[in-house]
Amino acid sequence: MAQSSGTAESSADGGAAFELVNPDGRCRLVFNCDHAGHAVPRGCDLGLDDALMQRHIAWDIGAAEVTRRLAALLDAPAILTRYSRLVIDCNRQLDDRTLIPCESDRVTVPGNRAVDEAERARRIACYFRPYHDALAALLDRCTAEGRLPGLIAVHSCTPVMDGVARPWHIGILWNRDGRFAAPLLVRLRAQPDLVVGDNEPYTGRDPAGYSIHVHGAHRGIPHVLLEIRQDLIDTHHGAETWARRLAEPLRSLTEDASRFRVEHR
Repeated sequence: MAQSSGTAESSADGGAAFELVNPDGRCRLVFNCDHAGHAVPRGCDLGLDDALMQRHIAWDIGAAEVTRRLAALLDAPAILTRYSRLVIDCNRQLDDRTLIPCESDRVTVPGNRAVDEAERARRIACYFRPYHDALAALLDRCTAEGRLPGLIAVHSCTPVMDGVARPWHIGILWNRDGRFAAPLLVRLRAQPDLVVGDNEPYTGRDPAGYSIHVHGAHRGIPHVLLEIRQDLIDTHHGAETWARRLAEPLRSLTEDASRFRVEHR
């Protein structure tokens, strides 16, 4: 499986802002993972120890491994962030106050409290823009090759938030375009051991999100966001199990060519 890394030319540390997996994959689905990594670039001190950077506040646990495995199973291209969402959240609008969060799940991020406009602009240029530019280029390439793509964003969520257990094994997040969401909800809910959320535990109708709105809805291509519960995919075995579980329902989306056309809903 071909794999490459993308580097922001303006990056102060020369580090890769994103990881590109299987860019020549022939599947019409393109996967993106906005919170794949928990690395922190050199010169960016968040003031958090390694143990905190392994927690869900820093990344979507298990999402990157599921994304890579789906790319392999479906022969699909995928793009994943490298740096932690605490450095910059690549699934936030640029005017969102949580783009560079000062707190996450009641954990203070000391290094972000003094971020000024210059540092904010630097992080956008070095880590946010290269990832989204590369995703846009990947979608443009697929379109130019005559296969209008569909976008699948892979995320993960904690099993408990604010003391409340989340019953959903997976959530299907979407807004007006149900071309992917509707059939996925039917296929997954047909599995009796699954609890599947429709815009749970978050909602795809929230404009605070970025990737599926900008790269999916604004382009008019079919798109959906998957939220898999982290305790199901936080091991290699769990990630493999869920990638295999999702592969066939996702593959079936490509069997109906009428889904793959530009529609602004």
